[in-house]
Amino acid sequence: MTTRPVLSLAIDNDAADAAGHAEAVRLAEALIFAASAPMTEADLAARLPRAARLDAVMADLGRLYAGRGIRPVRVAGGWAFRTAPDLAWALAPETEPQKLSRAALEVLAIIAYHQPATRAEIEEIRGVSTSKGTLDALLETRWIRMRGRRKAPGRPVTFGTTPAFLAHFGLEAITDLPGLDELKGLGFVEGRFPADLDMPIPNDGDALTESEDPLDPDTMSFVATGDDEA
Repeated sequence: MTTRPVLSLAIDNDAADAAGHAEAVRLAEALIFAASAPMTEADLAARLPRAARLDAVMADLGRLYAGRGIRPVRVAGGWAFRTAPDLAWALAPETEPQKLSRAALEVLAIIAYHQPATRAEIEEIRGVSTSKGTLDALLETRWIRMRGRRKAPGRPVTFGTTPAFLAHFGLEAITDLPGLDELKGLGFVEGRFPADLDMPIPNDGDALTESEDPLDPDTMSFVATGDDEA
C-alpha cells in the first residue's frame, strides 16, 4: 500500500485553503455589489463559507480594489461599494443633489446631534418655530424617522436619523459625527462658548430610551395640529 508523503498532503491542504479563501472573496464582492443597502458583517458571515474568516476576506477585498475607481468601505454599520474620494469631482455633475432648505438642514443637524428629539426641543435649540413642511421634507428623504413618543404631557413624537442618513453622509456610525472642536476647526461654529459646552451623545439605536414610549400602531404621519401631540 502506497501512502502519500505528509508534505504533499500539507501542500494540497494549503492550496485548497487558498482556493476557498479566494472564492470567499469573490462571493463577498458579489454580495456587497448586489445589495441595495450596506451589508452588515453578520449578514456577510452568514452567506460566506463556514471556514471563511471575514476579517481576512474583507482585507483582501480592500487590497483588490486599492487604487481603483470604487472600493469597499464600512458605512452605516455595514459594507458597501463607494466611489474613490479622489474621483468625487468627476462624478459631482452627474449626481442629482438632495435639495433641502437651510431650515431643513438646520433641523436635520439638530436631530442628528440631539436625537431622540421632539419638535418642541428642535424649536428650543433653533430659537424659531419649525414648520410641518420642513419635517415632512426630511421624512421624505428617509434620513430621519419617527422613533416614539416622549413620556411627557402631550406625548410628542420623537425623531431620529436612519441608516440611510449614515450611508448618504458616509458615516459608519452616528458617533462618527464631528465633535465641537472639529466643527470649530471647519469653521461651522464661531464665537465664544462656555468652557463646559459639549456636544451631546446622540442615540440612533432601534431601542427606545427610558423617556420614550412606542409609537401608536396607527401613527403613519406627523400630525402638525397642536404640534405633534397625541
